[in-house]
Amino acid sequence: MSLLLLVDLDGVVYRGSEPVPGVAGLLAALASHGAEVVYVTNNSMHYRADYVTRLAAMGCPVSGDRVVSSSRATALHIERHEPGIHRVLTLGASGLDRELRDVGVDVVTAGHAATRMHQEGIDGWAAAVAPDAVVTGLDPALTYLRIAAAADCIRAGARFIATNRDPVYPTERGLRPGAGSIAAALEATTGVTPLSIGKPEPHLFELAAEAVGRSPKDAIVIGDGIATDLAGAKAIGARSVLMLTGIATQADVDALPPDQRPDTVAASAEELSAALEGFAK
Repeated sequence: MSLLLLVDLDGVVYRGSEPVPGVAGLLAALASHGAEVVYVTNNSMHYRADYVTRLAAMGCPVSGDRVVSSSRATALHIERHEPGIHRVLTLGASGLDRELRDVGVDVVTAGHAATRMHQEGIDGWAAAVAPDAVVTGLDPALTYLRIAAAADCIRAGARFIATNRDPVYPTERGLRPGAGSIAAALEATTGVTPLSIGKPEPHLFELAAEAVGRSPKDAIVIGDGIATDLAGAKAIGARSVLMLTGIATQADVDALPPDQRPDTVAASAEELSAALEGFAK
């Protein structure tokens, strides 16, 4: 059976704006020999077509159905497993809105609801016209009223779904609050814990494997995050390669208990190639 590779993006395929040397070419070569390559990321802000453009420019094998962000996975989860959700209040960026609309969900943004709250003197539930769910991601234009709108809807009974619970978001200017910080604020004020779709929860990996008709247990997860990629791989019973090209270091790996360590580590595209050859034997 061909390799199924669930590949993280930032820290594996690229670091910020720069490609990780050799990885795109390796993935292209593996795909040409039958490997299934699906990209998985907790980043909730961007639409999958934007990733296709960026990855293709780097020489990666990619198509729209082979990019599963936490926003895309959330949309697929709602489409397949939440038949009662038709209207959603989103607290996030435009990529999240587009992914949800692609599966037929009626989207009202927290920004729109907040404007109505301010102008009409109504609460968030009324401003959002009684949504079935609140879906949170990373909202770079976050305001107090946007949080208030989402909180009003959750208190009124809307399902609370978080694309991911990453507490921080790495940028070229340092760490910024992540989508998980927004979800945590809503949890604190409503007392409701969201369903989280992104890594390390199994949902994103399961939906990524489903995208190519495979079981997640067939996968090899390639990522640079111990708390996200590695923990997610353990959650679905998949094999894993922890890349040392991003945030994880060998010292981090050495500090893990034996049962929590990756199957192997790789510090370069060459080492990743050798690791995958070992899995294929």
